Amino acid sequence: MDIKQIQELIKFVSKSGVNEVSIEQKEFKITIKTNQPATYVTGAPAQAAPQLQAAPAVVAPVANVAEPIVAAPAKEDSSSYLTIKSPMIGTFYRSSSPDKPLFVNVGDEVKAGQVVCIIEAMKLFNEIESEISGRIVKILVDDASPVEYDQPLFLVEPI
Repeated sequence: MDIKQIQELIKFVSKSGVNEVSIEQKEFKITIKTNQPATYVTGAPAQAAPQLQAAPAVVAPVANVAEPIVAAPAKEDSSSYLTIKSPMIGTFYRSSSPDKPLFVNVGDEVKAGQVVCIIEAMKLFNEIESEISGRIVKILVDDASPVEYDQPLFLVEPI
């Protein structure tokens, strides 16, 4: 089993909704666990297993592939910041049009009621106002990106 086959297996497991898959052959054993709630899928893992070839040296890279996903030290640093969240589903824009200046940049001070972005929903452009006062520390969404309801848009340091 090479690294590409392992990556495909990881993608398969994450899309299938299965919580854990174990494959055991003569020369190796591999177990892939997800953080998803457990669901039961009949036959899906058994169909994928016969196509895989054994290679004992590949078991170690599986841990390396999964490790970067788990690490999240940035959350500890942002605990003192407040978040401006999206009040709706739509497309996030940092300015009213491409030729206009951006509403806010990192380092700018905002006051409650100040427009910080626009979210387009169903061809309507909705100005999103800050509910808090402070300094913009980080912009969490790229311009013209889709956003979900309650998705964090900005990190703000209270003043």
